[in-house]
Amino acid sequence: MPRFSIIVPSHGVAGRLGQALDSVRAQSFGDFELIPVCDAPGSPAADVAARHAERDSRVAPVHAPPSAGLAGARNAGMRAATGTYLLFLDGDDVLVPGALAALDARLTETGQVDVLHFAHERAPWWEGEPTNPATPVLAHTPDDAFAPEQVPHLTGVRLPAWSAAWRRAFVTEQGLAFPDGHFTDVGWGGLAMLAARRVAVLRSVVVRHLVRRQGSRLNLPGEHHAELLDQAELVLERAAELGLSADRSGPLFDQLFAAVLKTAAHPRRLPSGHRAFFRRASVLYRRHRPAGRRPPGGSLGVQHRLLAAGSYAAFAALRGAHRAAGRAAAAVPRPRGLRTRLLYRMHLLRPLDPNLAVYCAYWGRGYACNPAAIHARARELAPHLRSVFLVEAGQEHTVPDGVEHAVIGSHRAWRLLARATYLVNNANFAEGVVKRRGSVHLQTQHGTPLKTMGVDQSTYSVVAAATGSFTRLLGRVDRWDYNLSSNPHSTRVWERAFPGSYEQLEYGYPRNDAYLTATADDVAQIRAELGVPEGSTAVLYAPTHRDHRTGFEPSLDLEAFCEAAGEDVVVLLRAHYFYDRGGRRAGGRVIDVTAHRSSEEVCLAADALVTDYSSIMFDYANLDRPIVVYADDWDVYREIRGVTFDLMAEPPGPVTRTPDELARVFRDGSWAGAESAALRARFRERFCPFDDGRAAERVVRRVLLGEPPAALPPVIPLAERVPAPAAATLVRS
Repeated sequence: MPRFSIIVPSHGVAGRLGQALDSVRAQSFGDFELIPVCDAPGSPAADVAARHAERDSRVAPVHAPPSAGLAGARNAGMRAATGTYLLFLDGDDVLVPGALAALDARLTETGQVDVLHFAHERAPWWEGEPTNPATPVLAHTPDDAFAPEQVPHLTGVRLPAWSAAWRRAFVTEQGLAFPDGHFTDVGWGGLAMLAARRVAVLRSVVVRHLVRRQGSRLNLPGEHHAELLDQAELVLERAAELGLSADRSGPLFDQLFAAVLKTAAHPRRLPSGHRAFFRRASVLYRRHRPAGRRPPGGSLGVQHRLLAAGSYAAFAALRGAHRAAGRAAAAVPRPRGLRTRLLYRMHLLRPLDPNLAVYCAYWGRGYACNPAAIHARARELAPHLRSVFLVEAGQEHTVPDGVEHAVIGSHRAWRLLARATYLVNNANFAEGVVKRRGSVHLQTQHGTPLKTMGVDQSTYSVVAAATGSFTRLLGRVDRWDYNLSSNPHSTRVWERAFPGSYEQLEYGYPRNDAYLTATADDVAQIRAELGVPEGSTAVLYAPTHRDHRTGFEPSLDLEAFCEAAGEDVVVLLRAHYFYDRGGRRAGGRVIDVTAHRSSEEVCLAADALVTDYSSIMFDYANLDRPIVVYADDWDVYREIRGVTFDLMAEPPGPVTRTPDELARVFRDGSWAGAESAALRARFRERFCPFDDGRAAERVVRRVLLGEPPAALPPVIPLAERVPAPAAATLVRS
């Protein structure tokens, strides 16, 4: 019996089904069966599923007619399932790398549970940042398994079916099945949680949900919205039969009618029958309202009262007033929520704080990269400045002790953004941030561009679709006063990719200062923290993101590489930051350092770098340690992503294209030989002219202290720099 049965309905998503199935088959945890549910043999989706089944015996397609809908497809998959736990995955979504291993580990911790809810990520494919909508739902739940009575707000109706693992025996014993019709997840989730006795949560992201450009099908106009009431009635009647306590029935009632009122308040969702929908909802509301249940406060409470009274005319008038207020608010800056927008607008009327600097890195992922290096130097050279680092919720732990920080999206964060004179970021601040007269925006970037960036991406369809509106991108560029560059090549690319009126600062990257200031003791300490065995040769493997792939799996068998390269070789695996989920995917002689707080420390620990086309090669070159390029798909990458120069003609070291070639250059020592050193020297001359250990100081003095360029520390010539020493010898006997 497999641990997991993964059921993947495929109607209407044949074009993306292969990615969904690949994301499952590529999981490091392999004890599963994969059940694609296809329309009929010979259909496009069935052909995709059949090809996967030919290559993998764990893939077992079944069929369900399109007329059965999503519910029928899932039920057909459940009838074929034999696993201990059921997982559902929409055919255009993917499992994140390491998802099944994380689920298995969590279930081992909790013991047998009926339902294991987990977090998921909503990822717009055309523009916008990913969000984790399950996070607030799963917050404030026990760390161990619990009875549903302990967490009454976890009703099951606010999460999709693919955001949980369901014990198959529990589903069978309770006779659970997906109710027919639209909004089937509401009925399934509500009924399942009413029957569950033991539940747990996993707060890590397991599923990446790709948000369609046109939005969810359930939000499109149509008569199907009336079926939401069918699902709500099904759940409420079951709750009444069970005699649910007020502690549980109240949150269930509120959450169901929050969804009902949301539909009632959007007349465009229902082409006709608005009044009939409202009247039926009103009857349902009065029949199932828990005794003594008070409406919520504010506007939502008014809607509850009008629904209870059956006052459709008053409800329609209130709906119209809200739409008018929404149109009026459209001219206000756009942080989320009307109250927040008004608060931000109010603080924009106040004078700038001349001593306030706000920093952010990687869209709030943590205290990292150039902004963190500038922040640290500013605390020494400009102690009069109040420096605040912005991080997203859940990343507060990345901020060092003594560093003031705020959570992105909070009222406090928007107040700071409105008043700050200095704003420093290696990506972009939210689109709603206003560039105020007298404020100074510094864009630090976060790598030397080998791949195309900005508007240069417009001719590459895959990345252009992910980038979205280039007009909006250029609107964000217009806020920049300064743009940091690490070499002349970058300066030329930024000018073309991000056309704007900003000033280029060719000062080097502050994060790279560490490569010139770290000592041998620092290197030894970092290696010990990472678990690098003494006397070993640590090879950092850092592949880049592929825009044409979903999820991350190394293209190398890293354990096999270690065996072939030499008995003293260990690999430090650092995936692209897109795939940092805080977990570890490897063992043995492979040390997963993806989640380590600092890429600079990882580089300092490594005796050599193996990468494909990652910008980390330009940073690592500052250490003057060997670099080997593993270019197994260069032609594909260049065609799909676009590149700014021919890496194969100007590499930083030996170029290999197969695992055997890569292992060979380590066995015969050519990875650290004279030819490798000569290639690296030419590469460093072109791409490392300014990184001399004083980049952060130059930025602070020029941008934050306003010193003239002539007063800044001159760049130390490349030949005079002394990089941090490597721990291992560079040439083998």
